[in-house]
Amino acid sequence: MQNAPRLDVPPTLDDAQVIERVLQGQAELFELLMRRYNGRLYRAIRGVLRDEAQVEEVMQEAYLRAYSHLAQFDARASFATWLARIGVHEALSRSRRAAMGPVASETAVLRASDPKTRPDEQAANRELVQLLERAVDALPDGYREVFMLRRIDGFSVAETAELLSVTEETVKMRTFRANEQLRARLDHLVEESTEEVFAFPATRCNRVVDAVMSSLHRSQK
Repeated sequence: MQNAPRLDVPPTLDDAQVIERVLQGQAELFELLMRRYNGRLYRAIRGVLRDEAQVEEVMQEAYLRAYSHLAQFDARASFATWLARIGVHEALSRSRRAAMGPVASETAVLRASDPKTRPDEQAANRELVQLLERAVDALPDGYREVFMLRRIDGFSVAETAELLSVTEETVKMRTFRANEQLRARLDHLVEESTEEVFAFPATRCNRVVDAVMSSLHRSQK
């Protein structure tokens, strides 16, 4: 779900137009890109990392890296894919470091806990959505990332393979096996509730946007 921007700009600007304006000095317009892709970036990273605090830290890092390398974006892939690649690579790097043993703790700019209950928790199907989230979290490493990117975030086989640095055949195999593990109890739910799964609420969207924009403003002083 796209969160509404807080900028007085035409909502019809496409990604290329926004990027062009940002590169011309209108850094505040970078908020438009964050709000368009916060949900997709969150789910892409969440497929790799289970810790919500780390997910938001990686989101912030991905946005800052994307901003600093924005001139290098050549539009051969979509901005969403380019951004997700940055986030997924950082998430995989953190995951590998964690698997190697304890690492020095970093000061978190963002906090995972929301001060308010998510509004969509009141929905009638929320318990079923939570069941799916738990089932996806229980998928083995490698399968979970592919399932999140393909079935929930909507990336193509080719895009998923590029994001995870695996072959397209590997993506197809892992997608099939992940589906096989979930199908018996959850196939219907996957089809009916994917928009609600791992939603990225406005409170968290605003927190990520504010942290990134504050960092960009400080760097320009």
